[in-house]
Amino acid sequence: MLALGASFPAHADDSSGGGTDTTGTGPTGQPDSDSSGSSGKGAIGAHIQVRQSKAGSSSSSTSKATSSNANWKPPVCWYEPMYTPEEYEEFIKSAYKGAQEPAASYAKKRDEEDYHKGDKGLWWQVQFRNDAYNEACPVTPDNWEIWVPQAQPKQDPHQLTPQTLSELAYNSTKLPTPPVELSPKGDRLVVNLGTRVKLDGDFDRVWTTASIDYKGVQMAATTVATPVALRIDAGTADADPQTCTYDLVKGDKGYTVDSKDAGCNVTYLRSSGSGTYPFKAAITWKVTWTDSADPDGPAQQPGLPDGLSTFEQDVTVHEIQSVNR
Repeated sequence: MLALGASFPAHADDSSGGGTDTTGTGPTGQPDSDSSGSSGKGAIGAHIQVRQSKAGSSSSSTSKATSSNANWKPPVCWYEPMYTPEEYEEFIKSAYKGAQEPAASYAKKRDEEDYHKGDKGLWWQVQFRNDAYNEACPVTPDNWEIWVPQAQPKQDPHQLTPQTLSELAYNSTKLPTPPVELSPKGDRLVVNLGTRVKLDGDFDRVWTTASIDYKGVQMAATTVATPVALRIDAGTADADPQTCTYDLVKGDKGYTVDSKDAGCNVTYLRSSGSGTYPFKAAITWKVTWTDSADPDGPAQQPGLPDGLSTFEQDVTVHEIQSVNR
C-alpha cells in the first residue's frame, strides 16, 4: 500500500448501497444476527463478519487455536467487493487528487478505463488480515483493485472465496483450555501412585462463521472444531509412562474422559523435592469446514489442519515414607 503513497486508504465507507451479485454462485447462507449461544463478534477486512459459538462453560478460559501444522498460515490478503463503477470513480478522484508517482499513473490508468462505467459488475479491492502490513501480500501494488464482471469467466486466484473465509474463521477461532482435574490434586501427587485425569465442566465442539453480505455478494464458511483426544505429559522424564493419550467420548453434556480404568496413567517415580513439575495437557481438535453458515452442512475440501488447545500447571509430587516391621 505504501508503494502507492500514504494517501491510499485501506477501504471505502460502507454507506453506499446497490450493486450486483458477481460471484455467479448465489448466496450460501449468513449467520443470524440474533443467534443464541454466540460468544463473540468481530470483523476482518472491510465487510467480513466473524461469529463464534460458545466455547465451553462460562468458567472456561479460552485461547486462540493453535494449528497442529506449523507450516499452515492464514491468508495475508485477498480481494473483497468494494465499489460500483461510479463509486470507484469518486474514490479514485478523491483519494488520488494531487498524488505523486507512482500513484498518479495508477489513477490515470483507471481513468483511461473509464472505471467500467456502464458495465455490470463491481470493483474488488485488496484487504489485509493484519493492519501492520508486516507480511508479504502476493497482490502487486499496480492492482490494488480489480474489475470483476457479473459473468466472470475466470476467478482471480486472490479473490475472496468460501475457502478463504474458512481459513480466516479458523484463524479467529478461540478454543477452551483443557479443564483438567487431577486425582490426587496437583499439589498432592504421590510417587508410584497413578495420576487419574478427568475433564471437568461443559466441553463440546466449537464453530466459527466468517461471512460477507455486501453489494449482492453473499458468501459464508464455518469451521467446526470437534475435540477428539486428550494428551497429558508429566513434565519430567522421571515418570512411567511420561505421556498418555485418551480418546474423548461424547456424553450428555459434551465430550468427556476419565482415566480411572484406562490402561495408561502417568506415574511419577521421583518426588519433585522443593520444586515442581510442569504438567501439561493438550486437546486435539478435528477441524472441518462448511461453505455456509451451517456448522452441520457437508464438510468441504481441502481440509484444515487439526487444532490444539493446551493447559499447563505446576504439580508437586511427594514421597511417602513408611516403616516395615
